[in-house]
Amino acid sequence: MIRQAQPEDAGAIAPLIVLAMDSLAAKFTNSAESAETLALFEKFAGLPANQYSYENVLVYVDEAGISGMISAYDGARLELLRAPFLEHISGTYGFTEIPEQETQEGEYYIDCVSVSPGTQGKGIGRELIKALLEHAAKTGHKKVGLLVSKENPRAEKLYSGLGFLTVKERGFMGGDYFHMQCAV
Repeated sequence: MIRQAQPEDAGAIAPLIVLAMDSLAAKFTNSAESAETLALFEKFAGLPANQYSYENVLVYVDEAGISGMISAYDGARLELLRAPFLEHISGTYGFTEIPEQETQEGEYYIDCVSVSPGTQGKGIGRELIKALLEHAAKTGHKKVGLLVSKENPRAEKLYSGLGFLTVKERGFMGGDYFHMQCAV
């Protein structure tokens, strides 16, 4: 079952965000300490009005609990949603880098898609993406976009199979990505 995330889901959402972001997540805490990074994302997943908020997350729930998530938001709101997170990590961890714009107005942006390692390969990611595309269309958006690492051809293939097309290549926080979009 796919449903809207709730604040109490933050503990299950945070490890999935960190899994999706991989080494990028640790950059925000300037630490190799995974517990600290996990705590950061759990805090923000449980709060409203930010980039990683439960408000922007759909979760996949099975008999074991939450085994997948997708977070997305209106690209026009990126700066507003990003501000509380950047302010916190600047003051708490000394992170002063300003990340590049990963989305823009006119695009409903998928920030993270993640499935628990034990349940990968069962179509959960595909179901979450389809649910998100439907959600975006219902909220009046005409296109959905995302960044996919050039080092992740499996993900690129998944998105291409769902109708996403590469519109450009871009750098983001030291990595090389394809910016892909899908009309909804």
